[in-house]
Amino acid sequence: MPVEFISAVHTDAGASGPAASSRTGLDTDHLRRYARALDDGGFDHTLVAYHSASPDAFQIAQFVATHTERIRPILAHRPGVVFPTHASRALATLDRISNGRLTVHIISGGSDEEQRREGDYLNKAERYERSDEYIQILRKVWQADGPVSHEGTYFRFEGYYSDVKPVNGLVPISVGGSSQDAYRVGGQQGDIFGLWGEPLKETAEQIAAVNAVADAAGRPRPRIWVSFRPIIAPTEELAWEKAHRTLGVLKDQARNTELLRHYRTSGRPANVGSQRLLDIAERGEVHDRCLWTAPAVATNAAGASTALVGTPETVAKALLDYVDIGCDLLSVRGYDPLNDAVDYARHVLPLVRQELAHRATTTTHAA
Repeated sequence: MPVEFISAVHTDAGASGPAASSRTGLDTDHLRRYARALDDGGFDHTLVAYHSASPDAFQIAQFVATHTERIRPILAHRPGVVFPTHASRALATLDRISNGRLTVHIISGGSDEEQRREGDYLNKAERYERSDEYIQILRKVWQADGPVSHEGTYFRFEGYYSDVKPVNGLVPISVGGSSQDAYRVGGQQGDIFGLWGEPLKETAEQIAAVNAVADAAGRPRPRIWVSFRPIIAPTEELAWEKAHRTLGVLKDQARNTELLRHYRTSGRPANVGSQRLLDIAERGEVHDRCLWTAPAVATNAAGASTALVGTPETVAKALLDYVDIGCDLLSVRGYDPLNDAVDYARHVLPLVRQELAHRATTTTHAA
């Protein structure tokens, strides 16, 4: 399948920090502009993030779908919040509204504190087991020709049937994480597997771990999604100056507990993905071509927080390095979200696509 680009919508102009949260909640005019900018700019997907205090992700995804023509919402969804029968119907309905553009990103949850805000008291291993069962139920309901019953570890129901089905029979399912539990569920159940931006060696190791699970299960390997926060400028010097200005802003924001209220900003983070980013940062501030770990340190690795710094040409080459090791979904979202998305669409996405087209032509001619 072709290499595709992912962004992430922000629900208001104040949501410009390392967290996907916001100061004012929801500005529909801003959200509409943002979604249309992504659609017009040539992004293929956009993440609709989930946090316990943020605007409802289902409704934001529907808003994005109804105000765009082609971009595919990736709806982040926590299995501990909505019962799977209801979720199967709601997701199928949203997929119909979007004319088959929906993807669902299953979030098992890396933070006990955040999960408990919505009444979820399972431990992390149990949450991943529940996600596995949840995904199986979604697909069972979507594919059923008649009533479905289920009795499992976490869910039980009898005679459920939904009149609404996804446009293409199934909604693609994404799983993310950096733990062994995440690799297991993603390899066994995911159509897509999401990773945060680590160095090439570590990323390749994680891809191999997920693929090994998929191979053992006898199912297709998931497409790999990798996330970065590019910082670009016309020259390398200007890009690094911009990067250090951005870092200063991030450090100030990290002191603002309201902005980062969804994340632990002191002490060792609970989730493995954040721990890995901080461990990598201890080994060096710049890795490979231009992977910069300082933002992860400044935010205590709150979410996808590593940057690619340089000219558009340098950043495009860095993204292609990840394509070469097996990543074909490239998430690029900035610390100045809307303006950065416009810049990526103008200056980075075309370079990556031109090089890939050139490679395809060269391969065809060689054959």
